[in-house]
Amino acid sequence: MKLLKSAEIVVKKSKFISYYYEIEEQSEIKDILSDLKKEHKKAKHVVYAYKLKNTAGKSDDKEPKGTAGLPLYNILEAKNLNNKLIVVVRYFGGSLLGAGLLQRTYKAAAIAAIKND
Repeated sequence: MKLLKSAEIVVKKSKFISYYYEIEEQSEIKDILSDLKKEHKKAKHVVYAYKLKNTAGKSDDKEPKGTAGLPLYNILEAKNLNNKLIVVVRYFGGSLLGAGLLQRTYKAAAIAAIKND
């Protein structure tokens, strides 16, 4: 596993920190998520999407269904990025963003992390 890039955006006081990794196998994802959850103990959500040659997956981590993991996965698909993992850590800022803004923000966070790939 290799961290390629990270980025941070803030929307309505919620902080979204995105991480973009190159991975070789699915087992690496568990280690990365575990490390990020330890590093960001106070984060409300740790969402992700990954794409390997023969498998792919995503998680909304208790965000409303389809608002977090799916936008990340769609970026991997659209840009045909294989052996990649995008993780976005969210610190809740006290304001509900609503499904549309939440989805756009997760997408923007992911795009910021993969910008030059």
